Amino acid sequence: MRMATIAQQLIKSLEAQGVKYVFGIPGGPSIPYMEAMRNTDMEFVLVSNEQSAAIMADVCGRLTGIPGVCHATFGPGATNLATGVGGALLDRSPLIALTTEVKDADLGRRVQMNIDHQALYKPITKWTTRLSRSNFGETMAGAFKIASAEVPGPVHIGLPANIDGEVLDGDSVVGPVEKEPIPAPVAAELERAAELIKGAKKPILAIGLTAVRQGLHPILRRFIDQNRIPVLLTPMAKGLIAPTHPWYAGVIFHALSDLVAPIYRQADLVIGIGYDSIEFNYESWMPCVPLLHIDTRPVDIPPGYDVAGEVIGDLAQSIEYLVSLPLPEFNWQVEEVKANTALVFETLTLKTGAFNPADAIRILQEEIPVDHIITGDVGAHLHLLGQLWKASGPNRFIMTNGWSAMGFGVPAAIGAKLCRPDSMVVCITGDGGFLMNCGELMTARRLGLHVVIIVLCDRSLSLIEVKQNWKQVPLYGTGLYEGDYFSAGHFLGVPVLAAHDEAEMRESLQTAFAAKGPVIIEAVVDGSIYNKLITRSYK
Repeated sequence: MRMATIAQQLIKSLEAQGVKYVFGIPGGPSIPYMEAMRNTDMEFVLVSNEQSAAIMADVCGRLTGIPGVCHATFGPGATNLATGVGGALLDRSPLIALTTEVKDADLGRRVQMNIDHQALYKPITKWTTRLSRSNFGETMAGAFKIASAEVPGPVHIGLPANIDGEVLDGDSVVGPVEKEPIPAPVAAELERAAELIKGAKKPILAIGLTAVRQGLHPILRRFIDQNRIPVLLTPMAKGLIAPTHPWYAGVIFHALSDLVAPIYRQADLVIGIGYDSIEFNYESWMPCVPLLHIDTRPVDIPPGYDVAGEVIGDLAQSIEYLVSLPLPEFNWQVEEVKANTALVFETLTLKTGAFNPADAIRILQEEIPVDHIITGDVGAHLHLLGQLWKASGPNRFIMTNGWSAMGFGVPAAIGAKLCRPDSMVVCITGDGGFLMNCGELMTARRLGLHVVIIVLCDRSLSLIEVKQNWKQVPLYGTGLYEGDYFSAGHFLGVPVLAAHDEAEMRESLQTAFAAKGPVIIEAVVDGSIYNKLITRSYK
């Protein structure tokens, strides 16, 4: 019988699942796995920081539905990787995290770089285990099944340093693993939902990331169009319907949610569809009215709220049922919804007499090619971007909201470009977030990836300054630098273009879009508008 090593069979198993990339930083014990990868259609992508490896794998998982794969070595490699793995857990992305671990004989010993990786990863994964010759098939199949099962998330597999050369038989490659089906919704729950909706005068829809992740935008749009119900989106659901849609009412949680509130305050029933409270708790914004929660998982809300109905199960089946219902005409006036949405957008495009982040975003919207993906980093600009950006469709605006780690934007853009090479990929980051993973510009340069990185430079951690102003305390500990951010025309060999005003921003974008490799645009902006646009109260 033909024999092969664990390293060879692990890589063949990843390839059989459709994995195209493994992101990471290798250690010595990684070499056999990399050698096994050398003659496959897979590619090992060397990154500058293990956190970025997990973010890139996360984005690949979101865009393809196949768990992204990342790798790190002992101790500090594993702890660095953990930040990105936590993001996959709370942003609901399928991911496999591999880390080198000490051999069995050294478990529990005082050995250089040795910590308990299972203890580290247990709270931030759906499952963590150690690979061995005896559990190879069970572990590999289980990892992909668990990572992809609803709700998707990360799985961690520890690779003992001395097992790569152990021999398995030739039939041990784990072939494609089918996803576990989601149970059908219960008929009685659907009937209760119908009763609640038919009895409402002004229901409102709050749609979240589960609906986008499951690709339900076409049927949801049918339901919205035929029943004329206003729609609120969570930030990660942007693109499910266009902001130009007559029943689009805005994004909850992001900038100017207080101006979105006049619409949802009128509701007599909140219908949450695919609403995952990991983004924003129901109780933080919804009026004191009954809630109908329709999702793959039960509602998470404190006692005292009127959960009038729950439909738990396959979300597509639940929405198909809703579409089939003969519903009454509700009391909403479309012109009121459209006027309120227009007011939100008008207020967001605040003019200050200086070049500001809203100006930069507006010009980007005007200049960007039709086929594009935006990745947004964490910071004050994301609150503005999350409400102002007019996403062209689902998964065209990629962000972290469940986890919200700064430094997400640049590695997310690299992951998106690898998975969608024909799309124009643009990262919008702040000067603080850029500092965290700016080394990945070298990764983009080495790979020849045409990504555009827009750095909004206002010299501070603006979101913290906004919150310091709310507390009426002096600004402290938020200043990033004095003078220029980029003092030369290149950073790590990547061209840097300047944007100090609207005309320069437009010119720099046109130049960047025509380039062949990565490009940075340093947009020097007046960040004072954040104090006026970021919402303190959502009720």
